[in-house]
Amino acid sequence: MAQELMRERGNLEQAFTQIETFETDLTDILELSELAELEADDDIVSETLASLAQLHKKAEKAEIEALLSGEADTNNAFIEIHPGAGGTEAQDWAAMLLRMYIRWANAHSMKVEVLEQQSGDEAGIKSATILIKGHNAYGWLKTESGVHRLVRISPFDSSARRHTSFASAWVYPQIDDNIVIDINESDCRVDTYRASGAGGQHVNTTDSAVRITHKPSGIVVQCQNDRSQHKNRSRAWDMLRARIYEMELKKREDAAQAEADSKSEIGWGRQIRSYVLQPYQMIKDLRTGVETSDINGVLDGDLDAFLEASLAAKIDADTNAE
Repeated sequence: MAQELMRERGNLEQAFTQIETFETDLTDILELSELAELEADDDIVSETLASLAQLHKKAEKAEIEALLSGEADTNNAFIEIHPGAGGTEAQDWAAMLLRMYIRWANAHSMKVEVLEQQSGDEAGIKSATILIKGHNAYGWLKTESGVHRLVRISPFDSSARRHTSFASAWVYPQIDDNIVIDINESDCRVDTYRASGAGGQHVNTTDSAVRITHKPSGIVVQCQNDRSQHKNRSRAWDMLRARIYEMELKKREDAAQAEADSKSEIGWGRQIRSYVLQPYQMIKDLRTGVETSDINGVLDGDLDAFLEASLAAKIDADTNAE
């Protein structure tokens, strides 16, 4: 309870600080505009307009963040990455997605914990699960669940042919003590195995990794980041509770979306974004239509334009459904 109160206090202090910053910035811009008018200086006018546009962009982002009122929006977020069919090419694309989300988290002063990662046979990854820790981490990332499509000249093809690869991202919230999820342990199968990849001799020579399969839903979670099987087991149970909670949230959202679909032109299919590196450079969100040619920026974690647009559309759809 004390930890929850401290977190809520921190969130409120952050909100008040943000409002005070907006007020200070707006006052400075107004004073600059008065100076521009007195001096009739075109350079100051241009500076004023640029500052005002930048403040407007920040205000729009803050407005969306203020609307993140879902019961788990303020929580940390798990992200699972899996390559589609295609072997090394798809596994390399999955690794690029993983890097993209880690870079986004770092740019927003959020912490990242790698819970599980299996390296590909030649390059990339076969799977990975990370935990992004930060205020509103799940709220910002919840619309990222889906299939991501990559088109490029394959670096693994000696004939330099163009390949299309797919990888999926699955985002779900880390649940806290305020959310109770009951799981019948008899419905679960717990397996232990030797962790793969980096981690030291102990990790790779003992059955420290834990995999839990929830038989009724088919959900499988695994954790291998710690040398202690006990700690991996505890974290795996946390991940399973989070996945089941997210599944229940999705059922409720789907029920609301069924009505909203008749009022909205936005399709929330599983393929959410296309990343074309060749023959031209374009990344486009297939739900909102937002696109950019700055492929390097996006793959380095600059996702805010896509996140803001998809969240705004989702909030609008949820509002219409009500």
